[in-house]
Amino acid sequence: MRPVRPRFAGRLVALCALGLGFGLAFGAAPAAAQGKLEAQYEASLAGIPVGKGAWNIDIQDDVFSAAASGGTSGLLKSFTGGAGTGASQGRVVNGALVATGYQASTTTQKKTEEIRITLDKGNVKDFSILPEPPVDPDRIVVTEAHRRGVWDPMTASLLRVPGNGDPVSPEACRNAAPVFDGRMRYELKLDFKRMDTVKAEKGYKGPVVVCSIYFVPIAGYIPDRPVIKYLAAQRNMEIAFAPIAGTRILVPFWLKVPTPLGPAMLEATSFVTSAQPPRVAKTQ
Repeated sequence: MRPVRPRFAGRLVALCALGLGFGLAFGAAPAAAQGKLEAQYEASLAGIPVGKGAWNIDIQDDVFSAAASGGTSGLLKSFTGGAGTGASQGRVVNGALVATGYQASTTTQKKTEEIRITLDKGNVKDFSILPEPPVDPDRIVVTEAHRRGVWDPMTASLLRVPGNGDPVSPEACRNAAPVFDGRMRYELKLDFKRMDTVKAEKGYKGPVVVCSIYFVPIAGYIPDRPVIKYLAAQRNMEIAFAPIAGTRILVPFWLKVPTPLGPAMLEATSFVTSAQPPRVAKTQ
């Protein structure tokens, strides 16, 4: 095995396991009621466990928060030593989730990097990467226009389904999303694939909607990078969405990405979700 291949596969798994590169924000349909999710995920490569992660989401009547953490483990850890956290928070306005801030931190054997984004109604007001990355003349420049009408990666991971029917339906997959992660601007597109059922080791057991997912880089990337070219060319990536109880919001239950070393898989081992009763205003 050439050294480039473990690094290449490691980057693909990291995109899944940290939840920092595959955000999915589709539509601005209002969230219904309030709900909570506490989930644990395991990432594998060709059936071998290579990482673990956790994801907590809390949706209230006027605010929301989401936080994820994860890292590589086992054999892959000796190549990448990757770990990271990500979080977003914001307001619930007329039932819609409106992010105001996003933070992410990633650590490898070589460095630690922190990203912060401040948003206002879908427009990036400020962002930073520390330490500041060197200028690469081959990187496609992200313009001011690229940072308007976008979602941060974490808020983008909350798929909102309009209507009054069952949100776990083919309609959930008929969407696309613009995402800005602090460095790169890209599109994620979904197409309906099939309906399926899942059973976590703890928590959720029931239907999921499976979508094909397509990655379209727009700006902020280096075109010759193998991982970018590979993901952009993929037509066999799949993602399954499960509901947060008490809401019309779906989140990824599993994600499958083909790689040269075998399928990379991120799957929930624990998916505990519950509806939350509305808060009662205090009176004197």
